[in-house]
Amino acid sequence: MIRTDTEARQRIVMPFDLDFMTEKFKTKNLLYTFSSPSIWTLEKHLFYLLKNSISVDLESKYYKKPWLLSYDQYGTVILEYLLLYVNGVFCAEDFTIATVVLPTIDSIIEICSDNVPTPDVDSLESVEW
Repeated sequence: MIRTDTEARQRIVMPFDLDFMTEKFKTKNLLYTFSSPSIWTLEKHLFYLLKNSISVDLESKYYKKPWLLSYDQYGTVILEYLLLYVNGVFCAEDFTIATVVLPTIDSIIEICSDNVPTPDVDSLESVEW
């Protein structure tokens, strides 16, 4: 079982955690904008990730648990959506494929250093949720 304190300590040193990107996406009026860096970056670099990956048979203990595979493979659960995306799986309940594609950690870090264009939002005064 994954302990919360262990996961929190590991996230401190992760170079691709969105929690550490807040200053990058802060506007002049102190609003935060996230222009979907994860999906935009994944879409842009999908073939790079596929080229720099390995294929392995998916063990039954990972069925419907991409977060567990992410934790065991990369040491963090935040990459479960990346695993779903590169494997063409739409939700965790469908994560029962025979062979899974695992991008290398180096390729993941490389694409996360890509600069995501930030829209001009400095004129915004509020955001409605």
